[in-house]
Formats: sequence, C-alpha cells, structure tokens
Amino acid sequence: MTTQAPNGADLLCETLLANDIDVCFANPGTSEMHFVAALDRQPRMRCVLGLFEGVVTGAADGYARMADKPAATLLHLGPGLANGLANLHNARRARTPMVNVVGDHATYHLAFDAPLTSDIESLARPMSHWVGRAETADGVGAATEAAIRAARTAPGGIATLILPADAAWNATATAARPAAIALPRPAAPDPALIRAAAEAIRAARRPTILATGPALRDAPLRLLDGIGAKTGACIMAQQSNGRMQRGAGRVAVDRVAYVVDQAVAGFAETDLVVLVGAKAPVGFFAYPGKPSSMLPEGCRVIELAAPDGDLGAAVEALAAELGTAAPRLAARQRPDAVHGALTPDAIALALARHMPAEAIVCDESVSSGRDFFRSTAGAEPHDFLQLTGGAIGIGIPLATGAAIACPGRKVVTLQADGSGMYTVQGLWTQARERLDVITIVFANRRYAILHGELTKVGAGKPGRNASRMLDLDDPALDWVKLAAGMGVEAARADSAEAFDDILAAACRRPGPFLIEAVI
Repeated sequence: MTTQAPNGADLLCETLLANDIDVCFANPGTSEMHFVAALDRQPRMRCVLGLFEGVVTGAADGYARMADKPAATLLHLGPGLANGLANLHNARRARTPMVNVVGDHATYHLAFDAPLTSDIESLARPMSHWVGRAETADGVGAATEAAIRAARTAPGGIATLILPADAAWNATATAARPAAIALPRPAAPDPALIRAAAEAIRAARRPTILATGPALRDAPLRLLDGIGAKTGACIMAQQSNGRMQRGAGRVAVDRVAYVVDQAVAGFAETDLVVLVGAKAPVGFFAYPGKPSSMLPEGCRVIELAAPDGDLGAAVEALAAELGTAAPRLAARQRPDAVHGALTPDAIALALARHMPAEAIVCDESVSSGRDFFRSTAGAEPHDFLQLTGGAIGIGIPLATGAAIACPGRKVVTLQADGSGMYTVQGLWTQARERLDVITIVFANRRYAILHGELTKVGAGKPGRNASRMLDLDDPALDWVKLAAGMGVEAARADSAEAFDDILAAACRRPGPFLIEAVI
C-alpha cells in the first residue's frame, strides 16, 4: 500500500483488484500518469504495454474470452480511445467483458478547449454497453463498481469509464480497500418456452438448433448433440463466435457458412431454427440479387434463450424435456504429411498433425482459412477464437491476450497478411512478455477476400486502379524481417514440406515464433 494519502487513482486500482481484475493492457499518456503511478504501487496488477491502442483493446478481448473475466484497458483521451474502437467493436460483438479506463483532462481544464479535448462519451457510446464518468476522487469507487457490474453482467459487456486527471490525483476519504461487488445472475430459462421449443422440434421436418456463447463449450455441446442425435435436429454454431471448444473427444459442430449461396443452400429445407443465445443467420454484407436472410420463407424462428440468459441451463432444460442420445464425438485423426505446393488446406492438415493438446487457435485468416474446420475436427482438443465483428486487425492482439490468460497453453494465430499489418505492433508485446504464440501468416500478398467481393457485388474484374488498392506487392511484405524487428524469431515456408517441418519445431519450443507461409 502507498504511504501517502490515497487518491482517486488508488481507489480505482483497489476496486479493480477487489473484483478480480488484475491485468491492465495499457497505452497511457499525460492525463493518465497518476493512474500509472497508482498501478506502480500495486504489484498484484499485471500491466502490459501495447504500442497501439488497437493492440490494447484486442488483447483485452482475447484475455477475457479465455479467462472468463474482464481485463482493464488504459487509453489516452478521445484519440487513444478512437484508435482502439475497431477491436472494441469486435469485442462488443463477441460479448466480451472489459473495463476501459479512458483518461480525460482535469475537469477545470476542459473549458479551455486544449488540443486533445474531445467528446469522449460520444466516441465511446457506439462500442460500449455502459459509459460513465468519475467526476470526483470520492466518486471513483462507485463509478468503477458500476463499470465492473456492467462488464460482468451476462453475457458480458464493454464498460468505458472516463477518468478526469483531477479525479485521479485528488485525495479521497473513501475506503481504499473496497469489497467485491455482488453481480447479477443471468436470467433463468422459461419453462413454458422450453416446452414450446421442444414441441416445435418434435413437429418440425428439419429443425436446426443454432448456438453461440457459453453454449459452444464442451459440456453444453455434448448435450446439444445428444438432442440432435435423439431428434434429428441439426446442431450448428452461428457464423461468428467468441469461443468454441472443439477437436478430438468433442462435438464437431460446424458454423453457418460465410458465403451467402452456401448458407442459403444449407438452410434450404430448414423449417425451424431454435436460437440458443444466437442471432438468426443473415449475410455478412448485402449483394445485388441475393437475400439478406439465410433462412427460407416460412421458416419458424424460436429464441430458446436470449444472449443475456443462462445458456447452459437452457440447454440442460431442453435436454431434459426432449431426452438425449449419446453425443457423436470426433475421433483423433493425425493426417499424413502433405507434399508439394503450400496451400491453406496443407496448413490446416499440418496443424491437425502437430498442434498440441489444449492449444488456443486465434483465427483471422479471413478467406484463406475457411476450410480450417473440415481439416481439424480430429485435431487435439483446442479452443477456437475468431474475428467476431468483421473489423480486421484482431488476430495478433487476440492471441496476445489469450496467451496472457493461459500461460501454460500454446497459442496459434492464423493471420491474413493484409489484416496483420493493422496491428503488427502486437508482435512486440508478445516478445516483451515472452508469450508462447505461433503466428502463421497466410502470405498471399493481396486482400484476397476483396478480390472475391469485387466480383460478388457485380463490380467486375479489377483493373489497374482497383488492383493497386487490393494487392500487397510492389513491394511485397517481408514478414520475417518485420517479426525480427519486433523481437520475434521467424522463418519462411513456400512448400508444404517446409511448412510442416517448421511448424513441428515451433510447436516443440516455447516463446513467440512467426511462420510466413507463402501461398
């Protein structure tokens, strides 16, 4: 504890720690220096520097997805928050719990409209479930508790607390050792709704149960698949999910297809969709002449449990109502080594061969990794974290946070090269924190997904100007040198054999390593 009179920043730190928030991802500035000093007095708090705010918010997202509790972020005024908004958008879509602390000018200084003055509330609100301001040092504790409560209300929320500099540096008489706050419990399942859903499933010709969130963990997935085996219902995950548990000994559930035509075809005969925390499937974008909804006309949709409900309890109640058969679990499969050209499929098969048990896969491979599930259903058991909101630049930060949450587990990042450049600074944080992360860069040297989208929207083939906006050559990115500049060892592979050898070696060694996979 500090020997000086505690100030608002001390109270903020103590309140976070009292509620088991003991990691802070930070990129601070002048207005946050008293909070920095307070963190310096708290050895229980792990402080992790990100060299760009998008790394900070993305890492806090990955941490919370794996730790099942929020981290704090420390951001510098409105512009610092703005730099982190894209990955806050992804975290909001993943329903990740997070407490953002955003510094502001001292309250009396705001009237002078200094260069960094901005409307922080308006910047924060679209990406936050809760926005608040601590106007005084004595009010910091209550404001922090409100932020934590909002972040930890099921299924998880983004809470943004604005901390004026004088609220941080002024002394406070409020108790400096706050107790843990009581958290609201998720809504229990509605028995009448459970019965109605069960009756609808029995009556449907081709029902689908669509799940997300905690329902994609091992235990509820076994129950869901048992329901499917008993009733004939198809069990699926929605297209974008914060975390899934999969691999050998677990249920091999598939996601709604990203490609509109594939998704529409997959649901063509579906007459009932039961949602477990999920949304009814829609296209990621609108395309001329294609539907926005992936469901056929007349398909009935029932929300068994809302996202803020107790999804596990709802699945258990539905299983009790319908009965279950034995779940169909994936067998361990170790494919033979692939030879020849290095392709996304060869990369997935190599991962199925070498990925250690309980690995964490962070996927921002975009178009290159769409067949990852097909090749790795029988890989060692692993957790799968993906891009949820479509704002690219999350892969490297997401893996950074996941590795801090789970230091005993290997983390594998599937990273598209174009989106990797948005937050490449995260490699430096991985090196500094000695994190056990393998980053696989799919180096096709283009925004491959946008080449496809140009055709899908009917805009034609790319000419010179379009190609200059969609290709990453002239000059080509050198990821081995980029990684070395960040302190991360790296190697390049341009054949399936070379990639298999490098991946096998990387899986055996600790610490950060990057593989540039030239595909």
